[in-house]
Amino acid sequence: MATDWLGSIVSINCGESLGVYQGRVSAVDQVSQTISLTRPFHNGVKCLVPEVTFRAGDITELKILEIPGPGDSRHCGDLQPAETGIPGVGCQVGPSQNGTGKVLKKPVSSSAPQNIPRRPEVKNQDVIISPQQQCSKSYMDRHVEALTQSKGFRRRHNSWSSSSRHPNQVTPKKSGLKNGQMKSKDDECFGDDIDEIPDTDFDFEGNLALFDKAAVFEEIETYERRSGTRSRGTPSEKPARYRHDENILESEPIVYRRIVVPQNANKEFCTDSGLVVPSVSYELHKKLLSVAEKHGLTLERRLEMTGVCASQMALSLLGGPNRLNPKNVHQRPTVALLCGPHVKGAQGISCGRHLSNHDVHVILFLPNFVKMLESITDELNLFSKTQGQQVSSVKDLPDTPVDLVINCLDCHENAFLRDQPWYKAVVDWANQNRAPVLSIDPPMNEMEQGIDAKWSLALGLPLPLGERAGRVYLCDIGIPQKVFQEVGINYHSPFGCKFVIPLHST
Repeated sequence: MATDWLGSIVSINCGESLGVYQGRVSAVDQVSQTISLTRPFHNGVKCLVPEVTFRAGDITELKILEIPGPGDSRHCGDLQPAETGIPGVGCQVGPSQNGTGKVLKKPVSSSAPQNIPRRPEVKNQDVIISPQQQCSKSYMDRHVEALTQSKGFRRRHNSWSSSSRHPNQVTPKKSGLKNGQMKSKDDECFGDDIDEIPDTDFDFEGNLALFDKAAVFEEIETYERRSGTRSRGTPSEKPARYRHDENILESEPIVYRRIVVPQNANKEFCTDSGLVVPSVSYELHKKLLSVAEKHGLTLERRLEMTGVCASQMALSLLGGPNRLNPKNVHQRPTVALLCGPHVKGAQGISCGRHLSNHDVHVILFLPNFVKMLESITDELNLFSKTQGQQVSSVKDLPDTPVDLVINCLDCHENAFLRDQPWYKAVVDWANQNRAPVLSIDPPMNEMEQGIDAKWSLALGLPLPLGERAGRVYLCDIGIPQKVFQEVGINYHSPFGCKFVIPLHST
């Protein structure tokens, strides 16, 4: 087909640097992708050389000025780039003697072709042919195919790109041994006829509408029901969704009231999971501890459990792992521990010992008495082996605010201690220090509390504490379940995986 273009007069635009060349086509080499012009003109001036050769990559625009034919002369229009990035061609032949013309329009495929260098698709091109020429459609296809076989035409930003080389210096590419093999592979891959490509796109929506999913699932359901196999369910059935804290296995309904006391509770609390924890009177709580001590839960064990739980809660209130770590040695927290000469004070001393073991600066206040309880003496002996500081005067307490105040001054009995001067002085210091207060096992009567607490820690079961007790927490001191049953309490542990849990007023 390349020989059909020999003798045509063309105009080749090589860009602003090389200019425009005009001349007659003397040779077209499909292998090296070159075209040669004889008697060339450069920008309207005749060249000194008789022949000029161009590479496809140097050509920006190609215009066919005249095509030799058996009859009158033909003039071809400009080559315009197609919408798909492949150059197309439109040939316009002058009108006949009677002024009439014939327009042939090439078929256009609805699907956009790929950017394939060989055998491109020509879109929306009109061919005007005079009646005298009788140019057939196959004759025009041969010209279009021969022109568009050039691999040098590329579309870049809606314009034709080319290299800036002088045509006289352009040399054909070296043909290797594999050129024939590569050409055969190109023909095998891109050699299909363009007319065989379907004109319409595949109708995905229409084909999907032909599939009745409901009928197919119903048929599967009917077959599985008859054969006895397990049903997959219909598409309308949605599987049940569970939260991260819900059990996917079926179980009995949850009973939220698992603790029942023999007397009507004056006040009830509930845990974070919704379990109801009733309060008990001081007499029932005292009886519970007495029965537990008879079964082996001695005072020393109870003091140790109370000290561990109270220190664990205090460490959480002081910042927990965010503050108590080796990298924050300069932020060592300070705790003021206010204890009285009774069992409640012994519980506070036990808590202070555990806090001091966890690198907390503990200042223990305990007034001087001629005779102390044996439990207090034992706890003081252990506390003296730590780095904690013990004081007996209010003047030795810090003047600056501390991180936490633990109150163990009040007792359910021995109310005469509140009239002592040291008690009043310590209460005034705590109220002026402006530090948050944690009370361990506070009394029920609000009038007996000289220091308002932000948190209060109850032991085993809570007492009906008032508003001045702050937020109530409950700790497990290790009382067995049968001990609760012996005093008439139907008990089921509300602690779960923890030893200290918060309680909420109902």
